[in-house]
Amino acid sequence: MIQNPVLPGFNPDASIVRVGEDYYVATSTFEWFPGVQIYHSKDLANWRLIPHALQRRSQLDLLGSPSSGGVWAPAISYDNGLYYLIYTDVKARKGVYKDLRNYLVTSESMEGPWSEPVFLNGSGFDPYLFHEDDGTKWLLNMQWDFRDGHNRFAGIVMQQYDPEQQKLVGPVRSLYKGTSLGVTEGPQLFKRNGFYYLLVAEGGTGANHAATLARSERLEGPYETDPEYPVLTTRESASYPLQNAGHGMVVETQIGQWYMCHICSRPFAGTKLNPLGRETSLQRCEWTEDGWLRLAHGGRLPALEAPLPDLPIHAWPELAEKDDFDEETLALHYQTLRVPADGSWLSLSERPGYLRLYGRESLHSWFRQSMVARRLQHVRCTVETSLEFAPEHFMQMAGLVFYYDESDYYYLRVTRDERRGLVLGLSCSVGGKYSEHKESELDVDGWPAYFLRADVRGRSLRFLASPDGAQWTEVGGERDIGTLSDEYGGKLGFTGAMIGLCAQDINGTSKHADFDYLTYRIVQD
Repeated sequence: MIQNPVLPGFNPDASIVRVGEDYYVATSTFEWFPGVQIYHSKDLANWRLIPHALQRRSQLDLLGSPSSGGVWAPAISYDNGLYYLIYTDVKARKGVYKDLRNYLVTSESMEGPWSEPVFLNGSGFDPYLFHEDDGTKWLLNMQWDFRDGHNRFAGIVMQQYDPEQQKLVGPVRSLYKGTSLGVTEGPQLFKRNGFYYLLVAEGGTGANHAATLARSERLEGPYETDPEYPVLTTRESASYPLQNAGHGMVVETQIGQWYMCHICSRPFAGTKLNPLGRETSLQRCEWTEDGWLRLAHGGRLPALEAPLPDLPIHAWPELAEKDDFDEETLALHYQTLRVPADGSWLSLSERPGYLRLYGRESLHSWFRQSMVARRLQHVRCTVETSLEFAPEHFMQMAGLVFYYDESDYYYLRVTRDERRGLVLGLSCSVGGKYSEHKESELDVDGWPAYFLRADVRGRSLRFLASPDGAQWTEVGGERDIGTLSDEYGGKLGFTGAMIGLCAQDINGTSKHADFDYLTYRIVQD
């Protein structure tokens, strides 16, 4: 069986494509660099991360992008020996306007390198590129309408893309306005048995999320809605383990079986809080005699386990618990915040076996932070690192952070107090309110190194510190990791909790910090 979610932790808006015997999924990365996570599978159950698509600032400039802005809903496709990736880069997301740009890059391999981007349009997010049998190509996206008295989600529109001119040409056509569920977005267009099928996300990314199917005998429509819509949703099952199910895309296996990948989340019981963020699950699907798609297990709820396709099992090596930073480059599962990992602020060679970070801006900056992070993927785990750092001022800090955005984080850090000397303590931001837990700060003058640990046990998050990695002292008391969630405080973000190693030097003198390793260990019940 396929165990859902197949891509745990912050992996939303999955787009899927099959080329021969290989399956690829691309997910949104928002303000984290490099952009667009890509996974590879041969059996739909086992997935490995391959290089991100957008590796260069010329492809993706996130400097100053708002939290939960940046890369939204990438879509991958393949035609005639070439892979296509289109993505939205969002520069403003709050208020009535959505300042965004949709781009296209191509590659002969899903592992890259990918081309320089081609600008497409800025009319709305969630683009999708459809390759017609006659060779024409069509861009779909939702239309954003900011005007008073208009539906902000104004439906799905389509325009032809000319690859020779590398631009959109011809009229913009309105394809589909959606259903009573509203918030119509996330289109995928595909053909089967003489019909064009349009699969869309509806209901918003929260509790009312859904996937709805429509079809037409003509590309330009009109599109008829599935009379039993939606295909997939958890909107009427608030206690179901997988919530917020929607934004689906389908793929047909090489032996004719159909699967849908989709967004889901796993909130803590009785809450909407989901620090793992929006994740990706897979569902086996079947077609009815009259040509509508249904979940193979019946109903509309996503299955916790889905039948495997009739394909050979193909497992990949598991990610090691401990990263000793012995390689020349960062491992693929790390990302940096808005900026590329370059030698101006990060080095794996200046002190071999250590990750050296040069302190820059604060945890509240949308510009030049020095942070290397990985996804939180389990709510029972232990994270540990060892830090060497000699701050000279209270504006120099380094340590271990559990980070959602500048409004919500927990930061176990070393700094210097002008009266006490070196101190190790917990600073927090919860709902935008900053605090420091002075009563639990440790005086750490004379410590040879700073071993930092975090224990996640459900909603409980506890931080500990040690001079030797053997004798541990708790710092900051028990914290609620639920605050590192999309919907905490009503902020409606789109990412998930990240575990970061970071350094700040707000004075601008680039004080460095050395991290010896990072361990991420899953704790079994």
